[in-house]
Amino acid sequence: MAKISPIDPDLVRDLAELIAQTDLTEIEVAKGDLRIRVARNITATVVAAPVAAAPAAAPAAVALASAPIQTAVSPIDNPGAVTSPMVGTAYRRPSPDAKPFIEVGSKVQAGDKLLLVEAMKTFNDIVAPRSGTVTAVLVEDGQPVEYGEPLLVIE
Repeated sequence: MAKISPIDPDLVRDLAELIAQTDLTEIEVAKGDLRIRVARNITATVVAAPVAAAPAAAPAAVALASAPIQTAVSPIDNPGAVTSPMVGTAYRRPSPDAKPFIEVGSKVQAGDKLLLVEAMKTFNDIVAPRSGTVTAVLVEDGQPVEYGEPLLVIE
């Protein structure tokens, strides 16, 4: 006797087609104890713009130009970036008329509430994984976010 699988392969196929036809990167369906999650990976390619040649400079300027150039770390690559643990909508404040949980320059302690991410009509607290100072807030109030997307930076 063949074993009947609780997973409907047609449903999984339909969900995969839905993701392929839309801008979604992930979709999850739940019915009772059964949860089906279909996701795709999107790889972003970063292309560096060519640097224009500098005009001829005076000797003092040449000495400065030969000093090593320090570039800021992109918030996406920053080791202090706090990423979204899920797909949803990010909220920077507990209600529309309340002040934001944090701003750039806010001092936070590990466990402090930073944002809310609403997914499937449930509000999920995003808390500080470490203590530090918020140096960048990368999302707007009510902005859709993807799994793994940087939300803010704590240094």
